[in-house]
Amino acid sequence: MRAITITDDHRLELADLPEPVAGEGEILIDVVAAGVNRADVAQAAGHYPPPPGASDLPGLEVSGRRRDTGEPVVALLAGGGYAEVVAVPEAQVVPAPPALSLADAGGIIEVAATVVSNLVIEGGLRAEPAGGDGGAAPEPQTVLVHGGTGGIGTFAIQFASSLGARVLTTVGSDEAVAEVRRLGAAEAWNRRTTDVAAAVRDAGGADIILDIVGGPALRDNVAMLREFGRLVIIGTLGGATGELDVAALMGKRARVIGTTVRSRAPHDKQRILERTAELVWPLLENGEISLPVHARVPLADAARAHEMLRAGGHLGKVILDVAG
Repeated sequence: MRAITITDDHRLELADLPEPVAGEGEILIDVVAAGVNRADVAQAAGHYPPPPGASDLPGLEVSGRRRDTGEPVVALLAGGGYAEVVAVPEAQVVPAPPALSLADAGGIIEVAATVVSNLVIEGGLRAEPAGGDGGAAPEPQTVLVHGGTGGIGTFAIQFASSLGARVLTTVGSDEAVAEVRRLGAAEAWNRRTTDVAAAVRDAGGADIILDIVGGPALRDNVAMLREFGRLVIIGTLGGATGELDVAALMGKRARVIGTTVRSRAPHDKQRILERTAELVWPLLENGEISLPVHARVPLADAARAHEMLRAGGHLGKVILDVAG
């Protein structure tokens, strides 16, 4: 099979490798498309090694067809997605969303599972009911999404908005402000020209913050939380260490939550995937949310796909066309 390997000097290289063999509890998937994620870029640079026992090939999500049944599926992987065939625990596989082609579905499950696990399961985001029986509708929860134009950001904005939340977000340019507003953001700021912490406080603060920056943003994030707020940290793009104002955290009775999905056990990933399909697939079907795709790139050009993520400024997902 064709696959992308990572060389000792951190380059992506197309190679011809033996197909994987399915182990106990695993199935084989003939891959149609693979999503490209920042975790893949970090792994290629030597900063994010796969968990013990996982494939050392990059790639955390794929779409394709089960070899045993032919069913169209999506799968969440610990590694190995940049290849024509993957072996994956069956617990980490769900039917592909009917609303998406398999070519697009290769970029859905990692962002969807990340957003659902961190906003809903960890952060406590709930669907906001409309006012009924003549009563006033409750005040919606406010969600701040850092990095609103990336794969996770574009999805999180739409998903949180679809549940009735008021969404705030940060972007990297003035042009991107209009783009994320079209996705459902109530407020958006260019982080390069705006004092984001002051702007969010003026906007009333946030009940939930989804953060990909990490340590350097820690103090400001806590300052932007409302009482009983939750800061969910899912990335360390800015660095792994920061300063925590413990008194402010205690005074707000707030929580700081750090999570990852990649290293979870299969049964834990299964729980997340089932909840994701339950919440997200209907929203894709009725058009409330979509998957913005910035570019589709042939498998052999995976290095170019990584460069797109490193350069930034993209809107939505970059997807590798594996099946040609």
